[in-house]
Amino acid sequence: MKENKYDDARFFQKYSEMPRSRYGLAGAGEWPTLEPLLPDFAGKDALDLGCGYGWHCAYMAAHGARSVLGIDLSEKMLAVARETHAAPAVTYRRCAMEDFALADASLDVVFSSLALHYVRDYVPLVRRIARWLRPGGRFLFSAEHPVFTAQGPQDWVYDAQGNILHFPVDNYYLEGPRRAVFLGEPVQKYHRTLTTYLDALLTNGFRLLRVVEPPPPPEMLDLPGMRDELRRPMMLIVSAIKDA
Repeated sequence: MKENKYDDARFFQKYSEMPRSRYGLAGAGEWPTLEPLLPDFAGKDALDLGCGYGWHCAYMAAHGARSVLGIDLSEKMLAVARETHAAPAVTYRRCAMEDFALADASLDVVFSSLALHYVRDYVPLVRRIARWLRPGGRFLFSAEHPVFTAQGPQDWVYDAQGNILHFPVDNYYLEGPRRAVFLGEPVQKYHRTLTTYLDALLTNGFRLLRVVEPPPPPEMLDLPGMRDELRRPMMLIVSAIKDA
């Protein structure tokens, strides 16, 4: 059964207090890196896999998308999206990414923000995305970096005084489930190597356009703990195009 942690009341409340939840795209540290990689949405049919609050769906609609479909497994997330990020071009639907089906060659853009590390079967999903996209269609996603997901709990190693020593990377090549801790709560995530993330694209008709490991932007470095984010990559951003 697919875990739906975001509909847990306690977890959802904690998530709603995060800067990216309160301030939207401006509160997301990766946004200055991600935005320039976004394709032209004018007149395009787009899909947001794991749309959450709908920030990116609203952005696509505001930039001229003909249609935007946002799917998410969390009804609590979708309720916020429908209330705060409604637009004539945007439709929200409750569905797991793994179960979602769509007609072949019906999309121009598939986007996903920090959601693919919750998906157990990434490679079959990429195959389906390749079918959904029209020739020249774009697939752009961010996910937690394999260095960040490899060991599991996703916490630093500390000395006896509580100072950070280093970030652990272990069992890198052993892909599969990890019981991580996010916002102080146990969460099921899935680790896969950088090779798996990229090779699944290259072997399913995609050509890589950009691969980026976004550092925190300079304007956020004075926030608590943010300078430590320069010590290891937390996110991976990949932009690809489906060749004809």
